[in-house]
Amino acid sequence: MPDQDNFVAICRQAAEAGAKELLAWRGRFSAQNKAARDFVTDADLASQGAIQAILLGKYPDHGFLGEESPDLRQLDQPFCWVVDPLDGTTNYVHDFPCFAVSIALLQEGKIQVGMILDPLKGECFSAVQGQGSFLNGQPIQVSSTESLGESLVAVSFPPDLSENSPDLTAFLEVAPRCRAVRRTGSAALNLAYVACGRLAAHWAHQIYPWDSAAGILLVRESGGVASACRGGEYLVADGNYCVASSETLHQELLPRITGFLSAYCLLYTSPRPRAATLS
Repeated sequence: MPDQDNFVAICRQAAEAGAKELLAWRGRFSAQNKAARDFVTDADLASQGAIQAILLGKYPDHGFLGEESPDLRQLDQPFCWVVDPLDGTTNYVHDFPCFAVSIALLQEGKIQVGMILDPLKGECFSAVQGQGSFLNGQPIQVSSTESLGESLVAVSFPPDLSENSPDLTAFLEVAPRCRAVRRTGSAALNLAYVACGRLAAHWAHQIYPWDSAAGILLVRESGGVASACRGGEYLVADGNYCVASSETLHQELLPRITGFLSAYCLLYTSPRPRAATLS
């Protein structure tokens, strides 16, 4: 990929600028409902503005897909930055300390650079296609766990969770068979934690590009496996994924979360026009 080092450097600069806005707005923001149980705050908008100014200031001919400007046509650009300026907005609103900035760069639809920055912990997860994944500059690897029964896993639920949600049904299937299930409230951090071995797996039937793009590259570059929840290749513009720390664990987990796919779930396998915050 041309200009690779510069892409990573500008990604880090943008992520830090977004994180600075999130910290500055803590305790003094206003929040609005985008939909039921789905918020946008002053901090989301300020963070995205800061990130976009840096990225497009350096690369004005690149596409930009942000959660607060969800034009999925941007993914058709040769280069496209995919940004969640505040992943974990509901956590942020309630001062629950689990949120992050997520930035990825796609070239011809393929994820080339990914970065997830946790402003509170000062943890920066980064990956470049073919070069591995890192946490604050140190190489990371996925967990060596291969058995679901020994695994700590995570699930993301959509804001409009209903009793028929495939994620909820899959949760009831998986929970008795694993060591424990967690919900961090941040899909990006779930993926970063799989990449560094804190979690063994994560799945989400309803996901957006800005929630998942950077994290999927982190997982793959640290030795993990990713696919669509229904099986087959994970695509950035698609609507779901299952990731796991090993091929063996992935093969055991995937049937547990695909067996309940229904017409309801399949509605979420193509891009939707409205942004969502998954937890």
